[in-house]
Amino acid sequence: MTRLLRYSLLRGLSLFLAVVIAVYLTILIANMGGEVDKIRESMVRFEASQSITRNPANRGLPMEVILEMIDEEVAQELRRLGMDRPFVVRSFLFLRNAITLDLGAAQNMLSSTTGSPLVSRIIMERLPQTLLLFGTAQMFLFFFALLMSLFLSRRYGSFLDRLTIGLAPSSAAPGWFYGIFLIIIFGVWLRVLPVGGYIDSPAPATTIGRSLSILRHLVLPVSAIVIGALFASIYSWRTFFLIYSSDDHVELAKAKGLSSRTVERRHILRPTLPMIVTSFLLLIIGMWMGQIILEQVFMWPGLGSLLYWAIQAADTAVIVGAVVIFGYLLAGTVFFLDFIYALLDPRIRVGLAGGDS
Repeated sequence: MTRLLRYSLLRGLSLFLAVVIAVYLTILIANMGGEVDKIRESMVRFEASQSITRNPANRGLPMEVILEMIDEEVAQELRRLGMDRPFVVRSFLFLRNAITLDLGAAQNMLSSTTGSPLVSRIIMERLPQTLLLFGTAQMFLFFFALLMSLFLSRRYGSFLDRLTIGLAPSSAAPGWFYGIFLIIIFGVWLRVLPVGGYIDSPAPATTIGRSLSILRHLVLPVSAIVIGALFASIYSWRTFFLIYSSDDHVELAKAKGLSSRTVERRHILRPTLPMIVTSFLLLIIGMWMGQIILEQVFMWPGLGSLLYWAIQAADTAVIVGAVVIFGYLLAGTVFFLDFIYALLDPRIRVGLAGGDS
């Protein structure tokens, strides 16, 4: 128990430090080492000078007075934005707030539904759309590829097996690439499905109508994601199962007269379960981030589109907020996996070095 607790603390600390480093690097990159602050300060000075010089009440004032008024307004605005301190100091303050999930207010963006500048609200209003799209696509892709690969591993060398191998290179193209063709065919030529968006505008009044509208908008982006990764996923899992199928203990089980399904369940799926669980959990984490290009192609209002616009607007708060949430989810998944492995595979001893028993 003491060894397990010590291992858990050390593992948790190492993962937390990894998140801290990743978030701080994101802060530095998003601010370009402080260059973005200089750009924002120039914009603040320009807006202040325009506001003061165009004010009829300030006409006829000496230039020295106008410059002082501009400097005073700029200093006041910089204090309001928290930019009156050096970037290095603010970067560590930003890091502290991000790690404690005090995400604060966005610098240049607002919530599209409430107009709130809170980063947490901006992210949370986009999260359901991302989970719906990528959850639907990835869940279908994962389970269909898993079942199909098991089926092909029992029919090695068949026509369907050779066809899957031949189509595997098609997954080299990303999902958004196939999405463009799907939009052209089904959205532009046939006009049977919407070319983009999340729901019809204006939105249907009834719950059933809204649900059907969302489903129609889901068809093309989900299809693009699945087509872009399906054959490579099947080929990867099929090869993985074939390797285990050729082990001596599997051949011995077949020689004993066990049915193919029993052999598959006890001697193939069971030892590969840690790998399957790992892929599934990392797939779930991947749902949270979305895909920038695919969401832009389908005009899908998810986290990918949010990150795109946050990068365009140089909104460090939104970028860091999305990264820190993803970092915590990934670290938590890795931490959780260590204990899942110990439960699934008795050969693994949590916290023990190789060779200990």
